Amino acid sequence: MAIETAGQKAAKITKIRIENAASFKLPKDYEASIQKAIDFLPVEQYRGVERIKLVDFIDDPRLQKMDVPLKGDLPGLYHPRVQNQAPWFEISMGALLQPTEGFMKKFMAKSGFKGNIAGLIFSLVGQHYFITQKHSVKKTALEPQIRQYAEKNLRAWSEKQAEGSIRAKLFKPFRPMLERWAKWLNKKAAESKK
Repeated sequence: MAIETAGQKAAKITKIRIENAASFKLPKDYEASIQKAIDFLPVEQYRGVERIKLVDFIDDPRLQKMDVPLKGDLPGLYHPRVQNQAPWFEISMGALLQPTEGFMKKFMAKSGFKGNIAGLIFSLVGQHYFITQKHSVKKTALEPQIRQYAEKNLRAWSEKQAEGSIRAKLFKPFRPMLERWAKWLNKKAAESKK
């Protein structure tokens, strides 16, 4: 045993700090939801990320200089390493929970919070992973790679969450048909945009 570990550093498990700077009330288990989504991913993919900051709305000076205007609020922003500051994530709770909207939109946002926060975290970790550790990916190919990474992890995460539930057992036989239908609808939507 000593020969195998000689000269190797012990793996230090680091927890990502979660800072709450949001002024409105968040769901009671928001920290546990964020931590479960992070723990689902391999440690190597988010190594170096220092913290996750929860804010009301993202207001970054880089967004004002963009050529393309944003539709709605930006749900999350990845801040890469800058000089001595480690990379970190900024998540807009206003974009996820929609506190300024009507009752129905707030209810729908709150009921889908766990899935939305998991998808957002997978996307931000994907950005960190492909920008810092995957040097073989060209900058023009980053967006599709990150989208594919987030979708793959979100699908696996949701399957793990639904394991053993009645709904999962009920819809499992219909899943291939629903996926073909979704693919066909996405294709039609893409054709109508052209």
